[in-house]
Amino acid sequence: MFRKSFSTAAKALDGLVQDGMLIASGGFGLCGIPEQLILALRDSGAKDLTVVSNNAGVDDWGMGLLLQTRQVKKMVSSYVGENAEFERQFLGGELELEFTPQGTLAERLRAGGAGIAAFYTRTGAGTVVADGKETRVFDGHEHILEAGIRADLALVKAWKGDEAGNLIYRQTARNFNPAVAMSGTVTIAEVEELVPTGTLDPDQVHTPGIFVDRIVQTVSEKRIENRTVSPA
Repeated sequence: MFRKSFSTAAKALDGLVQDGMLIASGGFGLCGIPEQLILALRDSGAKDLTVVSNNAGVDDWGMGLLLQTRQVKKMVSSYVGENAEFERQFLGGELELEFTPQGTLAERLRAGGAGIAAFYTRTGAGTVVADGKETRVFDGHEHILEAGIRADLALVKAWKGDEAGNLIYRQTARNFNPAVAMSGTVTIAEVEELVPTGTLDPDQVHTPGIFVDRIVQTVSEKRIENRTVSPA
């Protein structure tokens, strides 16, 4: 079996990253993001990237790091409210944005991974989301045609994985990661714990190893996006 495990995030990305790639990244806010792979992607110097991610993280962490270094040409996202640099670049005409409803984004990623070229949805019909898209009426309601997303490279974060690439996510960190993992022509996973193949209970696996090409064990910082505390 081809060895999938790598010792560092940089080595896991080696030979895969090019300018102008379409990259899908898992996570929701700062929860479940492939943070060490994002750092390695930043350090690769790749530019003119199109990034598919639920959001752009915050200014100094997650995908926000790639915005700081001007490596992102376009974002395909559903929520962008926590990143001031994102806002500055977009309003200044420096960054393209394909704003996509959250459920539609998840389904576009899943569809791409399942080999579905496009699908119809009512979400966004009659709004700016539908501008320039084909529409069709089903059961008396207008639907818009949304394209599946097939990424050149997909980056995901899991709690535990084995050397064959089987992945288990933990609680809400599961979020977009399974769909992102499916969508990648090449998929890299970073995990908190890497175990020998055959160790994981097959009934607990969320992403089968067939979808994962490379895997790396990392130490996560697990930053909090918005810290809220009660009065003492």
